[in-house]
Amino acid sequence: MDANLLIALAVMLGAAKLCGDLFERIGMPAVLGELSAGIAIGNLDLLGWHVLDFAIGDHNLAFLGELGVILLLFQVGLESNMAAMARVGVAAFVVACVGVILPMGLGYGLHAVLAPERTWHAHLFIGAVLAATSVGITARVFKDLGRIDSPTGRVVLGAAVIDDVLGLIVLAVVSGLVEGANSGKSLDALAVMIIIGKAVGFLAIAIALGPWVSKRLYTAASVLRVHGVLLATSLCVCLAAAWAAHAVGLAPIVGAFAAGLVLDEVMFHDHIAKGDKPLEERLEPLGQFLTPVFFVLTGAHVDLGAFGNTDALAMAGALTVAAIIGKQACSLVAYGEGVNKLSVGLGMIPRGEVGLIFAATGAGLMLDGQPVIPQQTYAAIVLMVMITTLVTPPLLAWSLRRTP
Repeated sequence: MDANLLIALAVMLGAAKLCGDLFERIGMPAVLGELSAGIAIGNLDLLGWHVLDFAIGDHNLAFLGELGVILLLFQVGLESNMAAMARVGVAAFVVACVGVILPMGLGYGLHAVLAPERTWHAHLFIGAVLAATSVGITARVFKDLGRIDSPTGRVVLGAAVIDDVLGLIVLAVVSGLVEGANSGKSLDALAVMIIIGKAVGFLAIAIALGPWVSKRLYTAASVLRVHGVLLATSLCVCLAAAWAAHAVGLAPIVGAFAAGLVLDEVMFHDHIAKGDKPLEERLEPLGQFLTPVFFVLTGAHVDLGAFGNTDALAMAGALTVAAIIGKQACSLVAYGEGVNKLSVGLGMIPRGEVGLIFAATGAGLMLDGQPVIPQQTYAAIVLMVMITTLVTPPLLAWSLRRTP
């Protein structure tokens, strides 16, 4: 490994934390600061500085970023309470379906109009990006206001988690179609159904068998006396699930999310009884190291020069409007005693880290030698993600405060 990568990594982490702290001080998610740090680092060449150009496309740092996003989805899965989701299952599922279908249709149609020269694969990927919802950002607002266990909070968070699951299935399908087209395979209904079957089947098997297998694995591991057994076992489960997802043709993040989803704190009882710290607490330092690398590199690939083109700005504006309007339809189908319909629609707006993961996946997929999401469109998507993530906390807080 090039020793210069060490100082580059130090600069990235330092900039991520400084910008993250700045954004948190003004009441915004730290992830936006990490993304902004990456944008600044990636565009130093506009000032004539090229000192970090070598690091932005380095495979070693890219691998660390990929580990970071796998760990992030694992943590999201751990924070998702399946029992709480089941209590508002039908209402949350209806909201989630509308929150995926309508934005995806808007994204597809809008991109087809604004970029008619692109293939339908690109239009579909834009639709997938707009279908995403960031459960973490919405959960933070509900938690800060003490409403996370309210009827509205349960419906929104349940819908956001289901939205993530549906979004990951959509991502698996779209990625599979692109890879199939790139290898010269013709598209047919059977191929699509196979991809959907793989995604749904993988998640179903993970949810059905995961708890049984994991409980016995953690029980067996509890006899070990060395330190860090809980963390090591959990990382083994996460990475093995990510590999299994890749092995069946899905994105590794699908497996990581599924691994987190099936684990329950009861499984760690023996480890915690022996004095080990809770898993979330063990994972936090590792996540604070790896996950910012992903967001900094994601921001570093945004070319600010692309916004000198009015088409890029128009694309960003149009995608942002579609992203907001598409999720407001969720408020029309939300129901339940004590549920604030307006808050449901607003709570589904932020794309956050999930939208960035989808965009980065599209930018990394190639079709006919060209990225599915080109640089100009990628920059527009990142701007859309930032705007939807910025506007949600104040709007959602305003809406919730209006409700007794």
